[in-house]
Amino acid sequence: MTTTTASTAAARKPVAWGRIALHLGCLAALLVMLYPLAWLLATSLKPANEVIASLDLLPSHLEWSNYETAFEGVNEVSIWRLLSNSLLIAGGAVLGNVISCSLAAYAFARLRFRFRGPLFAFMIATIMLPHHAILIPQYIIFNQLGLVNTYWPLILPKFLATEAFFVFLIVQFMRGLPRELEEAARIDGCGPFRSFFQVVLPLTRPALITTAIFTFIWTWNDFFTQLIYLFDPDKFTLTLALRSFVDASSQSSFGPMFAMSVIALLPIVLFFLAFQRFLVEGMASSGLKG
Repeated sequence: MTTTTASTAAARKPVAWGRIALHLGCLAALLVMLYPLAWLLATSLKPANEVIASLDLLPSHLEWSNYETAFEGVNEVSIWRLLSNSLLIAGGAVLGNVISCSLAAYAFARLRFRFRGPLFAFMIATIMLPHHAILIPQYIIFNQLGLVNTYWPLILPKFLATEAFFVFLIVQFMRGLPRELEEAARIDGCGPFRSFFQVVLPLTRPALITTAIFTFIWTWNDFFTQLIYLFDPDKFTLTLALRSFVDASSQSSFGPMFAMSVIALLPIVLFFLAFQRFLVEGMASSGLKG
């Protein structure tokens, strides 16, 4: 009996050590990923002479004036105006992608029409097309329409289902939904649009929330496109304000710039924490049912 117990304990030892090693490895990876955020937060509270010269993570004393300067804004534009501009663009992009991509995905996933396969393949191929390849033609079009230096070039394309990745994501999710639900709705007299809005769309909520989360994060962090289309400081977003903060004087104010970076990061963190469960559910469902 004693021999059996000892052999059982010896057999369990490698499993225990393996779990400890796995947890330590995950903890080390977590620390590596969180270090840039910790460095950003610590640097936003450092005095100006310690931002570049000092290699220490923690500041010698907390410089709260960095956040006071950041809240004053840049180019006589308050941070609340910059924040509202960012929210307006990100919110419009989310609304446009959710509406247009879900409609396009329903057409590819459920409806039968000529050249559906080639058109779907062509749409998927646009994912590999670099954004810079279409930037100049788009700018020429919006410039001729008189929409440059407005928010329309940043929001309007989202209502035209130009994001092939999200269309593909929602198509994969819709293909896993049972067709019997739509057939029952069709028997009750529902047409394609009513079936879409009352049957398919509520069941596609995880994929729609995933689309909304990624759209919000990508649009909020977008710098290049906003730099091309926005000239007026009153229309600047937080992302553009960071560049203006550095260029506002001959000497870059690194402390306030990092403080504004922390402020710009907070909405993304809060948005992700609020919808994290739906993000995992949407990605898992889309991958398993595709």
